[in-house]
Formats: sequence, C-alpha cells, structure tokens
Amino acid sequence: VQLVESGGGLVQPGGSLRLSCAASGFTVSSYFMSWYRQAPGKERELVASVTAVGGITNYAGSVKGRFAISRDTSKNTVYLQMNSLKPEDTAVYYCNAKRSMVAARDYWGQGTQVTVSS
Repeated sequence: VQLVESGGGLVQPGGSLRLSCAASGFTVSSYFMSWYRQAPGKERELVASVTAVGGITNYAGSVKGRFAISRDTSKNTVYLQMNSLKPEDTAVYYCNAKRSMVAARDYWGQGTQVTVSS
C-alpha cells in the first residue's frame, strides 16, 4: 500500500487548492479514506473522510462547507478540494487509508504542505 499526496502550496486567504492522494496496492473505493492535517505545535486532526460503502462523507466542523473530499476510481485517487482558505488552514495535510472505519491498521502518505498567507 502506498499513498502519495500532491497539490499543496502557498495560497492567499480566500483562495483554493485541490490536494490529490494517489493510491497504489489497493482500490480507494474499497477503503475508508481520510485527510488529516497537522499544524505546527498542534496535534494531527481529522479533516474529512469518505466511507468505502456508500461514499458517505464527513467533515470537521472547521472546514464544513469549504472543503470537499472525493474519489476517482478510474485514477485510484482521492481528492480534497479546499475553498475559501483561511490562515488557520495552514498545515501539513496527510492522506490516510484503512480497510474500515474501525480497522486498527492504517496507512499514511508523506504529507503535503499548505500555507495560507498574504
């Protein structure tokens, strides 16, 4: 199992970015997929997730209405569309995969830096 994130960068407040998580070794539609983020000096937090069955999405309250998680099975990739970005969204964003929501074993990507600043 391998996860490779991309799409991070520097963006002004109010701007948008789309993060990608390219998966190999498994099918994203059969795993519980999530995006986490970790800001300097803070704990890693769950940002968004999507279930394998039904594609049910869930979001942290701080990003609800601004971020959207999606998956493209033809590319075996999960995306995080981030709109109306705020300075407090600055963090390293990580992709996570596990076989189910309650699975003990999970897999992480290397992370991609998102910086929101004017």
